[in-house]
Amino acid sequence: MSDPGPRTMPVPAAVLDILRRLEDAGYETWCVGGAVRDALLGNPQQDVDLATAATPAAVRKLFKRTIPVGIEHGTVGVLDDAGTLHEVTTFRRDVSTDGRHAVVEFGVSLDDDLARRDFTINAIAYHPLTHAWRDPFDGRGDLARRLVRAVGLPRDRFREDRLRILRALRFAARFDFTIDGATLAAAQDEAAASTHLSAERVRDEWVKGLATAKSRDHLAMLWQESGVATAWLPELHVRHRDSDSRTNATPGVESLDDVVLVTARYCAPLEPALRRLKCSNADIARAEALDRGPRRPPSADAVDVRRWMAGVGRAASDLAQHAAWSGEDQDGWIGVMDDVRSRGDATSRGELAVSGTDLLDAGVGAGPALGATLARLLDAVLDDPALNTRETLLALARRGS
Repeated sequence: MSDPGPRTMPVPAAVLDILRRLEDAGYETWCVGGAVRDALLGNPQQDVDLATAATPAAVRKLFKRTIPVGIEHGTVGVLDDAGTLHEVTTFRRDVSTDGRHAVVEFGVSLDDDLARRDFTINAIAYHPLTHAWRDPFDGRGDLARRLVRAVGLPRDRFREDRLRILRALRFAARFDFTIDGATLAAAQDEAAASTHLSAERVRDEWVKGLATAKSRDHLAMLWQESGVATAWLPELHVRHRDSDSRTNATPGVESLDDVVLVTARYCAPLEPALRRLKCSNADIARAEALDRGPRRPPSADAVDVRRWMAGVGRAASDLAQHAAWSGEDQDGWIGVMDDVRSRGDATSRGELAVSGTDLLDAGVGAGPALGATLARLLDAVLDDPALNTRETLLALARRGS
């Protein structure tokens, strides 16, 4: 083992109470999963999962307040006195799998349970009563080496669940780790088969990856390098790598956690990518507007900016943020757009000082004539915002009718 790591790990009192009760009933129980990994990385978590020799039925019998959150796979949620749910999962091994779902068997050992996990850094167990560590695959050594490595044969792990390919990419980008050579090669070999996954599972991994990556460019490069992008995001292109900082922060952009805008940085066109990932209709509509553009006004002149804003409508904010992120604001047009908004310049019919009802009352004909008049008034106001008063617009409407 390359690095023994800390001797102890902090465990929340409620989790410790659950573990102690299981142990007192004769059931071997350990802390497992991502919380153990993160604690070893110096980032202790409150959400500590437990693995136990107790069957789901035994767990539900021992505790009064439980929820069968994944009972077919051995997981029972135990509620503590504060109502917080803690996951308790029976030691298990996979009997069969179709690459998406596994049939599991209980009545196995902790080591059997750890052997079915995806990566060595996630196959570490800790016992808070004895302060013992169980690490049969040298996951602590891989943490020290900053390495994502599959447990056992990588190809077997990925064929059991192809989502593990995407998880490998996410962990590597989150911790700025390298993916073990054999693990990456197996991921590349199995990437095409990831099309059998549901779009929702893939979308969730993409979103989680963007949210947790130290460098989103690194994550995007891993999707390309692994072949997953070919299967799921063929529109993905990495323009550059965050070379001098390991951060997602980009000056001038507020909505860095907006999946539509973040994905737009890497995928063009954007709409087919979000549709393939089965994003919401609202997100797909935003993507269509971003693709349609135009991406920016022809100049930073206020008239051009107002006319561009009128043309792109609600997409103006998304397009401006995307341009700021991409450095496409050399002439300062985004600042001009902000000035237009701060002054309250009208850029849509709804912002005119007169309504369709006002125009009908003033004698403008209904139907196409009304629409044409509103368009003419907006056109005038886009050139000269000072014209946007009720009296002036009514006068212009009468003059043209």
